[in-house]
This record gives sequence, structure tokens and C-alpha cells, in this order.
Amino acid sequence: MANVTDLQSKYSKLAQEYSKLRAQNQVLKKAVLDEQTSSNSLKDELKQKEQSLRKVEQEMDSLSFRNQQLTKRVELLQEELLLSESKSKRSRNKGDSPPQVNLQAQSVFDEDLQKKIQENERLHIQFYEADEQFRRQEAQLRSRLDQLEKESEQHQAVVDALTSKYTDAIEKLQSDKARLEVKAQTLEREAKDCRVRTEECQQQLRKYQTEVSSQLKHSSSVIQEKVPFNDTQLSDYNSLNVPLHNRRHQLKARDVAAQALGFVQNLVSALLNFHSYTEQRVHIYPLDSSIEAISPVNQKFSQYLHENASYLRPLEEDLLQLHQSITEDAITVLETLAKLQDFSRSFSAYSSFLQKILPYQLKSLEEECDASLCTAALTARNHQLQNDMKKLTALFHKLKSYVALLAVPSVRSDAMCQSSATAVFTQMSASLHGLHDVSTELSKHYSQKVSLEQDLPTATQKFRTTNECLLSSLASLTNSCGKMATFFSNNLDFFASCPGYGPRGGVVNPLQADSMIENKRRAATYMSAIRKVRPESVPYREALANRHILTSSTESREGLMQQVVQSQEKISRLEQEKEHWLLEAQLGQVRLQKESQRIAQLEAQIAAGAPEEQHSAADGSDAARTDSPEPVQDSSLVGILTITSCSESAADQESREHLIKTHYMSRVSDLTSQLQMCDSKAVHFHAECRAVAKRLTIAEKSRETMTEELKLANQNITRLQDELSTTKRSYEDQLSMMSDHLCSMNDTLSKQRDEIDTLKLASKGNSKKNKGR
Repeated sequence: MANVTDLQSKYSKLAQEYSKLRAQNQVLKKAVLDEQTSSNSLKDELKQKEQSLRKVEQEMDSLSFRNQQLTKRVELLQEELLLSESKSKRSRNKGDSPPQVNLQAQSVFDEDLQKKIQENERLHIQFYEADEQFRRQEAQLRSRLDQLEKESEQHQAVVDALTSKYTDAIEKLQSDKARLEVKAQTLEREAKDCRVRTEECQQQLRKYQTEVSSQLKHSSSVIQEKVPFNDTQLSDYNSLNVPLHNRRHQLKARDVAAQALGFVQNLVSALLNFHSYTEQRVHIYPLDSSIEAISPVNQKFSQYLHENASYLRPLEEDLLQLHQSITEDAITVLETLAKLQDFSRSFSAYSSFLQKILPYQLKSLEEECDASLCTAALTARNHQLQNDMKKLTALFHKLKSYVALLAVPSVRSDAMCQSSATAVFTQMSASLHGLHDVSTELSKHYSQKVSLEQDLPTATQKFRTTNECLLSSLASLTNSCGKMATFFSNNLDFFASCPGYGPRGGVVNPLQADSMIENKRRAATYMSAIRKVRPESVPYREALANRHILTSSTESREGLMQQVVQSQEKISRLEQEKEHWLLEAQLGQVRLQKESQRIAQLEAQIAAGAPEEQHSAADGSDAARTDSPEPVQDSSLVGILTITSCSESAADQESREHLIKTHYMSRVSDLTSQLQMCDSKAVHFHAECRAVAKRLTIAEKSRETMTEELKLANQNITRLQDELSTTKRSYEDQLSMMSDHLCSMNDTLSKQRDEIDTLKLASKGNSKKNKGR
């Protein structure tokens, strides 16, 4: 559904842009048509001017023809005058013609000649004036023609640019339309599938409803017949009953808490930036702390502002802990939200912090008003900011009261009813909207103040950047407050609604909430335990046969175990005998060495020739042999040791003990080395098993990721193929449209070139005629 709404919103945006482009296209078409009408009117004017020019040229031709006639007439008259003069001379010579007749004729000819000369002069003047007027008109028309050609070229370039732009936009819109049509078709198919699934789900729902109704009837009849008591009479015991669990409400509560956590984090970051940049501004304006010491009020104000993080960070941390305490298995109501009390304490601490810094902030603004460069407009803005800060602090104090009221039920269950909680949530929503309005006014007044402070002569670059950072923090604060107010208004019904928690006949007691949740967990484990499928029973005869087999197998198993025990005892006894005989062998070797030494000594004495000594030695040896008692055997866990009570020397006993000690030490060292070897092998095998298990899990995860990537790649391939087909179609349509448009443009260009050539030829002909005249 989210994808459908996104597609609808995108389609509506595209439709709006398309309608805007169509309106602009119509306006441009109208402008092009107006330009075409103006160009046609100019062409008509040009034709009229050409017609008037032709008329003037015809008049010029007629005048020139008339001038030629007059010149011919003047020449004839001059010839006649010459003839008449020659005749008069002849008549004078002859004396036949009278002088008066000649004088009259001469006066008539003179008057006629004078009229012709005047008429000729007037015609020359008219011809010159007409020629000048024609040249001026021709120059004007040529300049106008050049200007119109330039304007037509500019208009044509604009029209070409606009046509290319709007063709691109139209092509883009067409491709988007095709893509949206494809998506709409896919969504229609998905909608059909969803309808089929909904029908199936409705059928299953009807089936389940019938089953549940039958089970309800059966259970209600059983309860009425079998249950002889009602456990809702005692409220103390009833509060320990497991309440109904609304999983949808829990998921919604967790989602709402996550959204509230994000909004509060944005609000905390905006307030941190606002307090930090305010502290930085106090050190810069009205006095720069790097040049001279600031006032004690501003010093105290800066010291308090420096502590803002210690009040704002706990808000975010406590709300994060509150969000983490809301799980799917928990019961989320005001009575069980113990972490809300911590958030209330942190919020009241921050509200107290705002009330503590408010007088210093007002005094700091008054010091800015008392500065020498502070104008009346800046003073008015500072007073507005003072009022805004008072309103902001009052709203935070009001919100602190509401949050504290919401946190009271987690300590006392009878402190607030559902209607009171609804009223508190409603007032809290109104306060959040008021906070958004106050932050908006604060941001507006601060931006006006900053715009006025930019023009101050003492404003440094650091001061300007600090003001810009303050404006950005106020903008983020306004945005965060607006989002929080909208979020709270949208979820007001959820906050005010009763989730349906609580045992039968009572409400949730916060002191008993933990035990109630523990009872719920026990009930869940009990239900899961009784819902386990029991193993199938075995028939009686098969069980008897299996019993005989088991008894025989147990008897054989007991016999084998006895054999194993006997064999182990035999092995241990043989090991002891082995150790005993090894010791006896070592002692025999020692005795052999001693006897060989003694024999060597006796041989040396015999070789020296001392028979008496030999006799005494022999007697002593016989006495020793006769006096030597029988050997005694001593058995222990290590082995059997034969002890002869002969009078051996102390050196022999020490050597014997040393040999036994060395033997057992070597045995212990061998066993410890074997044990260390076994331990090292076990550790090595354990490490290898863990590494193999990790590799197996990594391989499984990589396989899952690769399968998901393969699915995404296949989806991208199909999507790109669809887009390629749509773009291919759109490009083909665009090429056909562009080819038609180019043909029409070529036709219009050829017509314009023909018209320009005709105009140039006409102008050249007129210029040649003027030159010929």
C-alpha cells in the first residue's frame, strides 16, 4: 500500500508538472502566434511601401518622360526662334516686313520660353525631392527589414529552444507515463492477487469463526457446568491474574516510542546548538571578550549556558531507556512505565534550567538595547524576543507539569483515571502546538533582528556567522517542534485509548506489575508445554515383544559390562606386575654389578695369597648364607615388591631408593607429557571445530545474501528491460516527431529564403533604376 501511495503521489506530481508545462506551452504558442501576426503585418506594410514606391517610380518615369518632351519642345522652340530671327534679319535687310510684327512674335516666344523654363525648373525640383524621399524610405525600409530579420531569427531561436525543451519534457513525461502504466499494471495484478488472497482469508476467517464459536459454546457450557466458583471477587488476588495481551497495541506502542525518540533527539540537538551559539554570541556582542571584559551578567549567563548539555543529554538517554523497556512481550500502560519517572525528572530539571537562565537572558537583551549603536527597530525586536523567551519558558514549564502527571500512575495506580489521562494528553498536544507557534515567532523575530544587525558598522565576520548558525538552530528547533506537534496530534487517539489491559475486575497495580508479567510468562510456558504433541502409544503385544528384547539386551549389556570391568582389572594388574618386574630387573642389574665388583675384589685377594682371610671370608659368607632369612613379598597398588632382610649397606639402600624415585619421576613425566599432548590436541580440535562452525555460519549467511542479491539482480534486470523497451518506444516516437518537425522547418526556411531573395532582387532593381536616373 505504501508503494501504491508513493506511485500515486509521484503520478500526481508528474500530472501537475505536465499541466504547468502545457500552460507554459500554450502561452509560448500564443506568443509565437502574436509574433507571427506582427511579422505578417510588417510584411503587409512592406508590400504597401513597395507599392507606393512603385507608384512614385511610375510618377518619376512619367515626369522624366514629360521633361524629355518639354526639352524637345524647348529645342523646337529654340530652332523656331533662330529661324524667326534669321527671317527678321532678312526682312530688315530687305525692308519688306514691319518691325511691330516681329516684336510681337518675339515677345510671345519669350513668354512661352519663360514658362517652359519655370515649368522645367519646378519639375527638376519635384524630381529631386521625390528622389530624396525615395532614398530615405528605402534606407528606412532596409533598416527595418534588417531589424525584422534579426528579431525573426531571435524568435526562431527562442522557439527552437522552447520546442526542444518542451519536446524533452514531453518525452520524459511520456516515458514516466509509460513506466507508471507498467507499474499500474503490476499493481493491478498485485491487487487482483490480493483480492484472491483476501477472499481465501475471508473463507478461512469464516471457517475459524465457526470453529471458535463452537469452541466458545463448548467452553462456556463447560464453565457453567464444571466451574463452581468465581475468582474475581477478591481484588488483591485478582490483580495477580494474567491480563489479556494486545500484541497489536504493543507493536504500535513500540513504533510510537521509536518515532518520539527520533523527534526528541532532533529537539535536543536543536536546543544544544541554540544554547551553544547563544553562549558564543554573548562573548561577541555587545562587547567582544577577546578585546575587553564582558559584563558580570553576561559572564554568569555564559557560565549557565555552558551547562546545557548536562540537562539535555539525560532527556535523550532516559527516553532511549523507555523505548528499550517497551518490548513485544511486555505490558505497556502508564502504570507499568517505570522509566517514565526518570524522563519526568530529567524534563523538570531542564525546565528549571530554563527558568534559571531566563532572567540573565532578559538582562543580556536589555544590555544590547542600552548599547550606543542600538536603533529603535533593534530595541523593538529585543523586546519581542524577551516576550518570546518568556512564552517559551512558560510552555516548557507547562509541559513539565503534564509529563509529571503522566508519570504519577507508575507509582500510584489510583492516582489517575482514563478520562484524566485523556485530558492530560489533549492539553499536552495543545501545548506542543503552542510551542511550535512560539518557536516560529522566535525564529521570525530573530531573523529580523539579524537582518538589522548586519548593517551595523561594528559587525564582524565571526558575529555574522554566529547569527547565521543561531538562525539555522532556530529553524531546526521550529521544524522539530512542528513535527512533534503533528506527531502527537496524529497519535492522540492512540494515547487516549484504553489498551484493554488489566485483569478481570480490576486495574494494573504498578507494585504488582512484575509478578503479573512473571505469571504471564509462566502461563505462556505452561500453554506451550501442554500443546506439545504426545508420542504415539505402542500396542500391547509389540510392547511385550520389545520388553523381552530389552531384557535380553540389558542382560547381555550387563554381562558385557562385567567382562569389560574384569578385563580392565586384569589390565591394571598386568600393568602392576609389569612395573614390578621392571623394578626387579633394575634391582637385579644393580646386584649383578655389585656381585661382579665383589668377585673382582675376591679374585684380587686370592691372587695376593691370603688363605686365612679367604678362609675367614668363606666362613663369614657361609654364616651369612645360613643366617639369611627367607624373602618377604609386599604387594601394593603399584606392584609386588620382594624384600629380603639382608644386611645391606646404606649406600645400596640409597641407590635403590634413587632408582625407584627416578623410575617413578620418569613415569610421571611421561604421563604428564601425554596428558599435555592430549590437552593440546583437544584444544586444537575444539578450535578447528569452532572455526569450521563459524565458516559454516558465514557460508550460510553469504549464501543467503547471494540469493537475495541474485533476486534483486533479476528484479533489476526485468525492470531495466521494461525501462529499455519504454525508452526505445519513446525515442522512436521522438525521432518520428523530430523528423516531421525538421521537414516543416525546412519548408519554412526555404519559403523565407525565397522571400528574402525576391526582396533582395527587388531592392537591387530599384537601386539600379535610381542609379540610371
